[in-house]
Amino acid sequence: MADPTAEIERIAKLPEIARARQLLRQTDDETLADQAELAAIPAPPFGETPRAQRVLERFREIGLEDAAIDDVGNVLARLPGSARGDAAPVILSAHLDTVFPEGTDLTVRRNGRKIRAPGIADDARGLAAILAIARVLVQAGVRTGAPVVFVATVGEEGAGDLRGVKHLFRQGSPWRSAAGFVSLDGTGCRRIVHRAVGSRRLRVTFTGPGGHSWADWGCANPVHALGLAIARLARIEIPSQPRSALTVARVGGGTGVNVIPDRAWCELDIRSEDGAALRRLGAEAEEALRAAVAEVNGQRRRGTRALALDIEVIGDRPTGVTPPGSPLVRAARAATRFVGYAPELVASSTDANVPIALGIPAIAMGAGGESGGTHTLDEWYANDGGVEGLERALLTVLAVAGVA
Repeated sequence: MADPTAEIERIAKLPEIARARQLLRQTDDETLADQAELAAIPAPPFGETPRAQRVLERFREIGLEDAAIDDVGNVLARLPGSARGDAAPVILSAHLDTVFPEGTDLTVRRNGRKIRAPGIADDARGLAAILAIARVLVQAGVRTGAPVVFVATVGEEGAGDLRGVKHLFRQGSPWRSAAGFVSLDGTGCRRIVHRAVGSRRLRVTFTGPGGHSWADWGCANPVHALGLAIARLARIEIPSQPRSALTVARVGGGTGVNVIPDRAWCELDIRSEDGAALRRLGAEAEEALRAAVAEVNGQRRRGTRALALDIEVIGDRPTGVTPPGSPLVRAARAATRFVGYAPELVASSTDANVPIALGIPAIAMGAGGESGGTHTLDEWYANDGGVEGLERALLTVLAVAGVA
């Protein structure tokens, strides 16, 4: 793509693409209705099936081909009429799951310009956006040079550990040949995530004999080990470049104020933009944990059982970069400027982590509009710049896939 700006402008002026762009505006109320409907369907971690079934229905209603749910719960469908069915596909995705547990009140409330509901922006907006883009491409009769595939993934949030997109790009998967992957995640019209923030998440459990706080005093105490471990973790030097972080996120243990606990636990979130830095921090964290256990075991009363340490990996997200000079990033920047915004290249942890780590051109983008209170019960969405975000994603995908 010699001049991405000129290519975006050329594509935008093609009669069928101009019609698709016009349809985005004319059907914006339908897009917002999809967004509200999907936000009201529960999709807690590992419980995305009801929302997946509705997305599957919408894919079929729109007129996409080969719509189906795969083995882990991702919903896939293909835009009909690509000119070269054997060409490397371009994938446009959004994620089905939310951070909210089963039983959360998902009532959608409208208050002036704002629509409020848990998950209304992250990622009901992304799901509504891929439906809108698919709908206008079909209605405008757009034929792409390469296949365009729409995917709604499971397991993007938290403990889901990107299981949907990891399955999509598993060893031997045909999607590993993709020419591009674009994840629509959240809102906004500026950010282009081209750097994958990797993470390693650990659940650490300290176990011991337990006992009475007076009669058995001197037994190794798992909570003492936990406290020492947290203090040691807090002293680890965290590099600012590459940007990294180590967070003790959750802790627990103990059964009563007069009981030496037999168990204590914590969960760690270790992150970095660089794979080597991530591995180094992980190794230092494990060293700190083992040193804390050794210290407590060294102080225990003779003849009592030692503490045991268990470190379980509960999350592993890879790092990587889609270079700023890649055709996909250049197209996304040009499309951002075309719709009137200044592009910002940033790092984040999204579904794009997996293809980026595999060397597949991949980015994540907001799907337009504004939002706040993300991951809270008071999450909200406002449609200012909503259509522009849809148009930006549409033009980015078409610049990579080509228009027949």
